[in-house]
Amino acid sequence: MIKTKIFNAENKPNLKEKEILINFLFTNLQEYGDPNPYIEKAIDYALKETPSFGGFILVSYLENEISGVVVINQTGMKGYIPENILVYIATHKNHRGKGIGKALMQETIDLTKGSIALHVEPENPARFLYEKVGFSSKYIEMRYKKVK
Repeated sequence: MIKTKIFNAENKPNLKEKEILINFLFTNLQEYGDPNPYIEKAIDYALKETPSFGGFILVSYLENEISGVVVINQTGMKGYIPENILVYIATHKNHRGKGIGKALMQETIDLTKGSIALHVEPENPARFLYEKVGFSSKYIEMRYKKVK
């Protein structure tokens, strides 16, 4: 049985729980992840630890072990840019294929107010899950990296 817990500005994880979430995402995002400091920034944004619009962190548990984590940041925008961005979603590498990712996506959709954007690399197998729950590709993202 999968149980979930929500962390947000009103219900924050303690320092140990936060460290566990960061390490879980770093480990289980594998080649599609970011360094720990970037993950921590997204978590801090969701928890309003830094000036932000907030968001939430959804954590699933399977037999008292973290089985998945989602980080949502609110953008403060509407219409021209979705109100939310799904920054990270990861399922435990030993529990993939059990429907945890799909359950987390559905609960995330139910919990968010407004539209949700996410970035996914074309070869990431999670792309098929996103499409299955209703996400579609509208744009090709392009970035300009300013060099100091």
